[in-house]
Amino acid sequence: MRTTRRSAIFGGLAAATGVSAAGQTLAGCAPSETLSGDQLTKVTVLGVIHRTHRTSSAYSLDVLREAVRRAEPNVILTEIPPDRIGEAKRGFAETGEVTEPRARVFPEYTDVVFPLSREMDFEMLGTAGWTQKIADDRGVALKAIENDPARASQWEEHEEARAEYSNKVRGRGDDPAFIHTPEYDVQVQQAQTPYQIYFDGDLGSGGWTKINRAHTDLINTALDSISGQGLNALVMFGAWHKYMIERSLAFRGDIELRDATALFD
Repeated sequence: MRTTRRSAIFGGLAAATGVSAAGQTLAGCAPSETLSGDQLTKVTVLGVIHRTHRTSSAYSLDVLREAVRRAEPNVILTEIPPDRIGEAKRGFAETGEVTEPRARVFPEYTDVVFPLSREMDFEMLGTAGWTQKIADDRGVALKAIENDPARASQWEEHEEARAEYSNKVRGRGDDPAFIHTPEYDVQVQQAQTPYQIYFDGDLGSGGWTKINRAHTDLINTALDSISGQGLNALVMFGAWHKYMIERSLAFRGDIELRDATALFD
């Protein structure tokens, strides 16, 4: 195996933390001292649209692939749980395909990131807070809410907010130039407001507030662990999570948050 900047950085990190670079949950804290510009982690939050990449012309897999190339990441923070990323990597290394169940549902990884890892020098880290139990429990709880006559008005308001979102973004909901704007984030937040207010307490770890906190805790822990090395970090998550992720990064002094629209010029 050839030694690269990536393997040196993450090999050293693995040695320091006592876990393998392939499947680690990174730990640490950002340095308190002031960093120079070349020491800052350059962070781009790239909102993806999952299966819609396969059907969209504006934000196709080819468009996404070129955006990742232009980002030139040293590390990609993925919407794959930390305990599943190692298995996804092993399967791809052995068969050339991503078969791990959580990862294989995302074409942004199966068709773009994993294949690009053969030609680009970046590390993939798992930073998603999801577990299968969280997903299953959320599904059961949402079905119970939907079928509860006492909560019909709440469910109706939730559906109306989603419908209003669809109307407001019609014709541009898959446009990466629009997805990476504050206007898009406002529309998403408004669409999720009834869901967050009414259902968070029922959904527990799968509620909008807690699951985003789980994601952003993992993302920030990963960024803590590479702080001060001047790396390019690409955060790839479903576009609806983007405003929550960027909000969690707002007060970090060790990063330079870059505008993802530059990847689509």
